[in-house]
Amino acid sequence: MKNQFSLAHLTVLGCAPPEMTYIASRAGYDFVSLRFIPLWTPGEPAYLPEDKFMIRKTKAALAETGVKMLDLELARILSDNDPKSYVPAMEVAAELGARHVISSAWTADRTDRAFVIDRFSEICDLARPFGLTVNLEFPSFSRLTNLQEAADIVRTANRPNGGIMIDTLYIHFSRVKLEELDELPRAWFNIAHICDAPREIPTTREGLVHVARDARLYLGEGAIDVAAILDRMPQIPYSIELPNVAQVRELGYEEHARRCLQSAKQYLEAHSQRQPIKASA
Repeated sequence: MKNQFSLAHLTVLGCAPPEMTYIASRAGYDFVSLRFIPLWTPGEPAYLPEDKFMIRKTKAALAETGVKMLDLELARILSDNDPKSYVPAMEVAAELGARHVISSAWTADRTDRAFVIDRFSEICDLARPFGLTVNLEFPSFSRLTNLQEAADIVRTANRPNGGIMIDTLYIHFSRVKLEELDELPRAWFNIAHICDAPREIPTTREGLVHVARDARLYLGEGAIDVAAILDRMPQIPYSIELPNVAQVRELGYEEHARRCLQSAKQYLEAHSQRQPIKASA
């Protein structure tokens, strides 16, 4: 079974979903991972599910190119946000063929485990009628800073469509041991974010955010053993989340997206120890 790749929106965040879909098609991706839930970060574009014209254009681009929508970002767990506000985006994502939702927790209280569990459970329950899994990520500068914390939430919530979102960057930042991946149910793995990064891990929150948002590296250029991480997981689609301001400035969004995919394919072909799955006779 060949690897399948998605172009994550953060990699080309300045591109609206229709344009991003055409870029993904020309670059050779199988999927796109779209942000229809805005973060409302200053200066960051917002692509809203209520924008019917944009959604129609995205649907047309998907149909024309054959690229599929893989997942929806980002259903955050916040202390002052109602998860029901994510339903319009979930509805649009399901209409466009998406299979998954990515979630993460951004509350400030380190003692609010019960609250995070309740909110994650609610997001799962809201997504389930749309046929969407909800995959909990653990950015190292968020409320959940390591794999154990995220797994605890998913395990306790015990929702049939709950899962874990593995991002190779945060595996690196949180110094996750590969053996920890073996302890998780295989059904929790639905999608993974992949990128590379320098060996040195920033020691400040600002430094971590800078690498995550602006300076990720092409696979093989940094120090993350991406192949070893992916080889411990079932074969699932890989969403290339690789924002790099300098590369985009030099190359433009489309060429950057193309190099993201080319480097990922070359790296995994050279380094993965996964045994290929033979087709049935």
